[in-house]
Amino acid sequence: SFKLIDWEDFQQELARFCSLSSTITKAKDKKLTLQHNLQSFIQVRSDTLTRSNELQQFRHKLERRRFLMGNLSLRANTQREDARILKDRLNLQIKSLLVAGNALSTAKNQLQKMLRVRLQYMVLQISTLYPVKASMGSRHEESDLSAIVNRSGNPTGPKPVSPGSLTISGLQLTTLPLKKMSFFSDKKDIQRSATALGYIAHVVLLIGSYLDVPLRYPLRMGGSHSYINDYASSVECASSDTLSNPILFPNLKATEFPLFLEGQDTTRAAYAIFLLNKDLEQLLNFIGIQSLGPRHLLANLKELLRAIQSQEFID
Repeated sequence: SFKLIDWEDFQQELARFCSLSSTITKAKDKKLTLQHNLQSFIQVRSDTLTRSNELQQFRHKLERRRFLMGNLSLRANTQREDARILKDRLNLQIKSLLVAGNALSTAKNQLQKMLRVRLQYMVLQISTLYPVKASMGSRHEESDLSAIVNRSGNPTGPKPVSPGSLTISGLQLTTLPLKKMSFFSDKKDIQRSATALGYIAHVVLLIGSYLDVPLRYPLRMGGSHSYINDYASSVECASSDTLSNPILFPNLKATEFPLFLEGQDTTRAAYAIFLLNKDLEQLLNFIGIQSLGPRHLLANLKELLRAIQSQEFID
């Protein structure tokens, strides 16, 4: 609708309209500014909410990881405690094993000492059954065999006693095997020597079994008609094909040599005595004593009996 305005009021109305138009323009400008500011605030608020959500997610992840770390730490503490308990148990077991090992070592030493004492007793019985002594005519020459051989078995002082000055069970071992027998040789001396050699072989066999030492030259006991075996002689007689075959080598038969003279070759009998002395040397070396020589059969036997019955053998 239109309103009629008088000319006199036109200037006033026009000024009012201009004022209203200016006010509306300012209101529009403020509206635009406010709208712009509001959009900026909304954008900042949106960014803040987005970052808050991301921060919340990070917090959830951090809490989850903290929970996992707590579980791992708890599990590590549990495993550490289990390891400590296991270590303590192992230490106790090690101490127990050490104590048991010491006790076992002590018991082993005591058992070895008891076995050696028992061995001494059995050798004493052998020495009583087959006493090796100096003959009545040469006690002054022998005096004491322990003065001839020191503890390590090395010869000191005078020379060893002559083989003919010692007897075993009162029987003297003559040197007839080293000589050629004749028709006029004393048969009783031959029988006494054979009996003495049987005694010596029996003592060597018994002591070897007591010491658990397999003799290098095995004996076949037969009293005064005993034999000693030598596998080396069979090996020397065997062919090169046999020696090169390790399967056939153990099947070689031993060569027997007589420890008596009656009806035997003196050379074979002398070699048998040599092998018997080698068995004695083996037993002496086993207990750490040196032999007195190849021609001192009874002296070596006496030294073997003395060494086993000494206190050093037990210690």
